[in-house]
Amino acid sequence: QSQLVESGGGLVQPGGSLRLSCTGSGWFFSYSAIGWFRRAPGKEHTGVSCISVNPSITYYADSVKGRFTVSRDDAKKTIYLQMDRLEPEDTGIYYCAFVSLPSHGRSCSASSDSWGQGTQVTVSS
Repeated sequence: QSQLVESGGGLVQPGGSLRLSCTGSGWFFSYSAIGWFRRAPGKEHTGVSCISVNPSITYYADSVKGRFTVSRDDAKKTIYLQMDRLEPEDTGIYYCAFVSLPSHGRSCSASSDSWGQGTQVTVSS
């Protein structure tokens, strides 16, 4: 069974940057679409960005388009989320998960409701 472990969160000022990493195990990592989700205080998990096995197929929530970039390195079994021009509204716990990502890239949904520990991102001055 493959596991995904998130890292890279922290405290950053508005306008700053962070890079999150999601490292997996299991032979099928490179055959899987994987996404990032955020859980803000008092809210449900919401999709932030996803990347398919074909890395040209990606999904971004409207709120992060132009600021966040998702990428993958299958040799390292790692998915990255580069977050630039961070805003206080980006604050939350970020989780990665296996996802269903259609080729049109207009939607992305988690394949299960089981989540790891996540990594905390706090954007505050």
